[in-house]
Amino acid sequence: MTLHVPDHAGPDSTSGGTGVGDLLGELRRRGVTDVDDSVLTRALYSTDASLYRVLPQVVARPRHTDELLAVLDVARATGIPLTMRGAGTSIAGNAVGPGIVVDTARHLGRVLEIDAEARTARVEPGVVHATLQQQAQAQGLRFGPDPSTHTRCTIGGMIGNNACGSRALGYGRTSDNVESLRVAFGTGEVWSGGGGAVADGLAAITDASLEHVRTSFGRFTRQVSGYAMEQLLPENDRRLDRFLTGSEGTLGLVLDATVRLVVDETSRQLVVLGYPSMVEAADAVPALLAAAGTPVDSPAGMETAGAGLVACEGIDARIVDLVRARGAVPDLPRGAGWLFVEVTDPGLVAPLVAVSGALDHRLVTDPREAAALWRIREDGAGFAARSTQRQALSGWEDAAVPPDRLGAWLRDFDALLLEHGLQGVPYGHFGDGCVHVRIDFDFTDRESDAAAGPRRFRAFVEDCARELSKHGGSLSGEHGDGRARSELLTHMYDEESLRLFRAAKAVCDPDGLLNPGVLVDPDPFDASLRPARPRAGVRPLLRLAHDGGSFGDAVHRCTGVGKCVAPSATGVMCPSWQATRDEKDSTRGRARVLQEAVDGSLVGGLGDPAVSEALDLCLACKGCASDCPTGVDMATYKAEALFQKYDGPEATARRPRSHYLLGRLPRWAALAAPMAPVANAMMRLRPVASAARATAGIDQRRSIPAFAPRTLRRTTRGRGGDRAPDVWVWADSFTDHFFPRSGLAAIEVLEAAGLRVRVISDDACCALTWITTGQLDKARAIMERTVATLAPYVASGVPVVGLEPSCLATLRSDATELTADPRAAEVAGGVLTFAELATRLDLPLPDLTGVEVVAQPHCHQHAVLGWEADRSLLERAGASVTKVSGCCGLAGNFGMEKGHYEVSVAVAETHLLPAVRSHPDAVVLADGMSCRVQLDDLADVPTMHLAELWASRLPAGARGDRA
Repeated sequence: MTLHVPDHAGPDSTSGGTGVGDLLGELRRRGVTDVDDSVLTRALYSTDASLYRVLPQVVARPRHTDELLAVLDVARATGIPLTMRGAGTSIAGNAVGPGIVVDTARHLGRVLEIDAEARTARVEPGVVHATLQQQAQAQGLRFGPDPSTHTRCTIGGMIGNNACGSRALGYGRTSDNVESLRVAFGTGEVWSGGGGAVADGLAAITDASLEHVRTSFGRFTRQVSGYAMEQLLPENDRRLDRFLTGSEGTLGLVLDATVRLVVDETSRQLVVLGYPSMVEAADAVPALLAAAGTPVDSPAGMETAGAGLVACEGIDARIVDLVRARGAVPDLPRGAGWLFVEVTDPGLVAPLVAVSGALDHRLVTDPREAAALWRIREDGAGFAARSTQRQALSGWEDAAVPPDRLGAWLRDFDALLLEHGLQGVPYGHFGDGCVHVRIDFDFTDRESDAAAGPRRFRAFVEDCARELSKHGGSLSGEHGDGRARSELLTHMYDEESLRLFRAAKAVCDPDGLLNPGVLVDPDPFDASLRPARPRAGVRPLLRLAHDGGSFGDAVHRCTGVGKCVAPSATGVMCPSWQATRDEKDSTRGRARVLQEAVDGSLVGGLGDPAVSEALDLCLACKGCASDCPTGVDMATYKAEALFQKYDGPEATARRPRSHYLLGRLPRWAALAAPMAPVANAMMRLRPVASAARATAGIDQRRSIPAFAPRTLRRTTRGRGGDRAPDVWVWADSFTDHFFPRSGLAAIEVLEAAGLRVRVISDDACCALTWITTGQLDKARAIMERTVATLAPYVASGVPVVGLEPSCLATLRSDATELTADPRAAEVAGGVLTFAELATRLDLPLPDLTGVEVVAQPHCHQHAVLGWEADRSLLERAGASVTKVSGCCGLAGNFGMEKGHYEVSVAVAETHLLPAVRSHPDAVVLADGMSCRVQLDDLADVPTMHLAELWASRLPAGARGDRA
């Protein structure tokens, strides 16, 4: 069936002379309403997860397929190229282009139909893999391929790259699971099956070279590079839909797709095999495939259904060590490299172990442990970027060879790394012969020779391509060729194959409008390299310890893997994106704008309005610091950017009033302490409270937290006498001035256990509010005084406990970045949370049997301190615990400030408020002041600190009086 887009292109209309304003106007006249050519949006879409930076003229986000067809029509009429983009997670530079970039993820994300009987699903191109999976699993089905980016990658993007994922051994590639496509070719023809001008033209090209196509294409399953000409053979039923799968948007636009679903096998078992190195792990793959009855060289178009061996993934110990440094990792067998082998037939476990040649093995039976191990593998790209001393980058990360050549290829690849003085940590789909790796390419010596870095990059990549060809390998195993590998196709294919690619492109997209520079007539792979751009000499006040003090290197830690834009996040990152679903409000989006500010030409430095707009809705929650695989810490970057904008050497603006009032809250609280009851009474007068909010820049819908009638330090003054205590309590500003009952409850619990407790009487503020508002020079002075104050207490060997998680997290994460005082590290590691202290002292647990707890860990606790000690104590005490994912939405001054209220509430509605509403009889646990204020404002529910819950369960005779 063939339709045609109305063709408004005249004979001279493809000259490309249309201005950006004319282009924007033409798109809007054609009904495409969500289009944007702003500096901010062009910066956001200038790169994907690759090394490449290409500025688009305009970004279009069509709301339905009619608008997508209109965008194509405008491109054809104006001669301006068009590049399709899904989640923006392309590692090869497939999703960046110089003309119109089309974002399908924003609006075209619906599952149109699931036919459980036929086991198919029809979807729009922007539907997220996890969304389809969730709906399919409700009917006992699943979409087979599952890339590591499955929480955010789109089905359209998977079709573009012919993505595979970890379980391709069992379920095949995306192309094996495509049943039909509806596509608009570059000619304007819309095809949904059968004949047509394009289909007939491609058949003719194939028939003229049948012998060559049969011998050169589809040699092994991960031969993804180039066009899949084998799919057009008559014996393969001329599957034009599967030929288009993997064409990277260079031939047509996917309007919708019908994909195959398979039965969701819930009995999968994971066996981990340990080896001395990744090379030995690779050597074991052919024997494992043979023992499972899986062909080493399966033909293209295979019809698999998840039987037998489902996955065989390689993971390097250096990646696991990075995860272990951040938290617990399930036990692994001996080895420096592992194969994660998943089967659906338990009877395969013993035969696989018998032929594995492994040093050791472990059958993982706990589903939670298995999930934790698979998360390590899924985050491999991000962790691998941090696995070398210099940041490791993509650029050569997706080569594949027939599995029986894998060990030999890895040995040659290791030799190439050594020869070029580079390091890389391999991992990937070893059962398919596909190796992912990030390499520490050196682009640093630009001042003396700006071309040296790109020259070294080119030399290594070309050597790799030549060596790979000797193994009969494919430049890409699932990521596509994009800008990274298209130029290298001459090393993999002969001239006849390349001629066929050009002929196919000419039939489908004769004007070369679709994703230019990719596959056919490729751009040089060392052109438009983002890391090769000179970076502005921003001298940060924060030491940004992980990146040698360079602000530019710090913001470039974001490689675009996009975990922050997963629609259904299970961590904290990124709360504002969860609320708005706007790319500018994601961690990745902010990093892109900051990168452009320090080394681009579009954003005019850190004072540019685009930077302010991108950072405005950042809650400084620090969720990305722990949830982002590459360790981006946007809260720190925001603080630095604000400092540079308002106080740095090239300051461009005056601080808002809220920074002086909310940003220095502990100072005003200390001044108000002697007359706290009077201040509270005044704030109960509506006109006074309204004026106070207006003056401080607080939204009028917010309550103003009341000061405690007596501070914690004043209440406990003289308590304990002069005797040396068993525990010191650090009176942070929030506990001292607003929630002293948390500190008093902690003292009750500790004294009930027979311990002597004293509160540190000295003023010791962590400077959190100064940091979050970018007043870093003031914050440094405060932090230096606090470190000097707390250091003797920590050095005494007596445990020091902090009650407010945000303040304690500031000590642990910001102290060493703000001050060079060597005691900062000792203080950072020496002050404990209440749960950590209780665990260390092995305090007798309260009886919480039958108590239902809904716990909202503070974001900074999640990111910096961890909450596992709290969970363990609660569960051991007998409580039923529901841990809330995500941020409460207040985040200190953020949710209080005028202009942020709606987003603050929307963030609370993503996780916190639904959890509280669904557990109306639960004890709501919230240690952080922000969380408690938010819940009081929005849900009117009482909250407790862990110490308060514990104290409330002490025997009557052991309890004291709390203020």
